[in-house]
Amino acid sequence: MRVLALDLGSKRIGVAVSDFTGTVASPLTVIHRSKSRRHDHDRIAALVREEEAELLVIGLPLSLSGDEGPAARAARSEAKAMSSVVGVPIEMHDERLSTVTAERSLAAADVRGPARRQVVDKVAAAVFLQSYLDRRHAAGQG
Repeated sequence: MRVLALDLGSKRIGVAVSDFTGTVASPLTVIHRSKSRRHDHDRIAALVREEEAELLVIGLPLSLSGDEGPAARAARSEAKAMSSVVGVPIEMHDERLSTVTAERSLAAADVRGPARRQVVDKVAAAVFLQSYLDRRHAAGQG
């Protein structure tokens, strides 16, 4: 199953995609937010079609304690709004520390400054998508 993942940010949306077996996640692109949420959601729906995704996984920014704060509630709200546009099921997945992991990986690869800011969101999406895929396979669903 091909899965598309979104790391929702206020300025950028990181996008990652799995291979067709639903085993390996890869960074795909970064969508720069427009002034229209509907326009952004239409762009995501187009990516779902282009990538032949069967599922959309949206990062849920829980607090370190696991609680849902304002950012998690905003992600859930946006996922609900997106559900009528994208044409595939949507699941939420814990994205705690995905950006930190992405930043560390990019630093280790000596990606710095503006270059890092251009890719960190899609790398973070790939980090939590891989976590999602691994959990799915461990549960015998993949």
